[in-house]
Amino acid sequence: MNLGRLSQLLQLAQLGARAWRAPLVLALALVAVQLLGAQARDILPYDRAAILTGGEYARLVTAHFFHHDLAHLAWNLVGLALVAALFAREFDFRGWIVILVASTVAVDLGFLVFEPQLAWYVGFSGVLHGLMAAGLCAWLWRTPDAITALVAGLFALKLGWEHLAGPLPFTASTLAIPVIHEAHTYGAIGGTAAALWMLWRQRPAAPSL
Repeated sequence: MNLGRLSQLLQLAQLGARAWRAPLVLALALVAVQLLGAQARDILPYDRAAILTGGEYARLVTAHFFHHDLAHLAWNLVGLALVAALFAREFDFRGWIVILVASTVAVDLGFLVFEPQLAWYVGFSGVLHGLMAAGLCAWLWRTPDAITALVAGLFALKLGWEHLAGPLPFTASTLAIPVIHEAHTYGAIGGTAAALWMLWRQRPAAPSL
């Protein structure tokens, strides 16, 4: 193997390592928060009353990083690994941070404005759907082929199923708490909006006359 080819392989490896930086940081954060144990159950979840009347606004962030139990955490870590494997290279580290923030804000606003009956929530699944939606937007923007359209269609079908028939059977049967499917929709809206904004900004400039 010549030095030029070896240099190219090393550059690809470095790109791959950088692409996995954001999901690895997220996974470590999720695990670290869960290690706080039972004491975190009183101060981290989304609690509508505590937020609106007690001013505990930090819950709007911490709720997404805390999980009901290890099974709940495991599901979201598997989902994060899948999103990373498929889409990690579609945006840089800063781009994924923007998508993460947009998805979180979208879920929180959705809960506060449209879900007054929802008193308590924990879990990363809403934000995770935002990350997934952003990755699919990047695929559709850059490589709008039949397979990409199929995957995006299946994702939309999942969201539609949840609204019409409730959570998917295999998720509902393995979790000890109800699946709040509205979080998935709000997260997907936030992730889609952030991704489209960044992709539009990155589009090639029109040639001048």
